[in-house]
Amino acid sequence: MKIIIKIGTSTLTHSSGCINIRRIEKLCKVISDIKNAGNEVIMVSSGAIAMGRGKLNLKEAPRNVAEKQAFAAVGQCELMYAYDKIFSEYNQTVAQILLTADDLRNPERHQKFDDTMEQLLNWNVLPIINENDTVSTTEIKIGDNDTLAAIVAESTNADLLVLMSDIDGLFDSDPRQNPHANFIEHVDEWSDDLMELGGNAGSERGTGGMFTKLKAAKIATESGCDMIIMNGAFPENLYNIIDGKPIGTRFFAKKG
Repeated sequence: MKIIIKIGTSTLTHSSGCINIRRIEKLCKVISDIKNAGNEVIMVSSGAIAMGRGKLNLKEAPRNVAEKQAFAAVGQCELMYAYDKIFSEYNQTVAQILLTADDLRNPERHQKFDDTMEQLLNWNVLPIINENDTVSTTEIKIGDNDTLAAIVAESTNADLLVLMSDIDGLFDSDPRQNPHANFIEHVDEWSDDLMELGGNAGSERGTGGMFTKLKAAKIATESGCDMIIMNGAFPENLYNIIDGKPIGTRFFAKKG
């Protein structure tokens, strides 16, 4: 099985922006085990901007584009250092890929990305993808890693896309505002009405919210890839997903 796993900022970091060591160690262990079982795994990882802020010991969020891009430059080093260090303990080799929207819109550059991904997977390397926040501008910005993960899933013909977030899945209203919100276990067919369930960013550390996850679900399912939204606080639930157990909200690929 080819699996794309997108890890949100809230999964990787504490509210301070500093890395959540216990969480990332467990995450890397589980993903390594899933790879060892014969699955192909591609990661799309957020967290660079928040980790840059934490590394610099700055309490405030970036105030302008220059600060945001500088945070990303510092944080991307910290993020990949952590991944490389921990994954190497489980004999996994990682590769960093930073993308802008132009890399995916331009057919020639997109093909080079596809070729590189195929080669890395043939070598049993674990690709870790992020948007290139340090150089991205409005014109070449993808905008969020949920959408990026769905595009990667489509491009690599993945079987499953897993979005790890700070929420259990899709509800019929915001569970933070409505304690009686109903959980939606699965979505069998896409409906434009689903987009009305989307909201704003889930946390101040991340750029995505339920709206971007639903947008990702539409891209993934229309390309023939199932998608699951799960709570990133429990990385061990990835085992249950591989075993076919109902975790989070599953969006089934479009039939036919």
